[in-house]
Amino acid sequence: MPLIQVTLARGRTPEQLHTLGKALTDAVEQAVGARRGSIRVVLTECEPQHWFVGGETLADLRESSGR
Repeated sequence: MPLIQVTLARGRTPEQLHTLGKALTDAVEQAVGARRGSIRVVLTECEPQHWFVGGETLADLRESSGR
């Protein structure tokens, strides 16, 4: 039973998360021949204020880049 765990900064739409979950499932099915029903995908969202890149929060980096 393959298990894929992905941590993302919060900010994607439910549709984007659904598309990612499906794409990851498709990729594992094709890459290792796992049965689709046995593949598990866990998407964990993290607040941008709790995600640090080079000592700065992702929220600050997004703000300074206008995103």
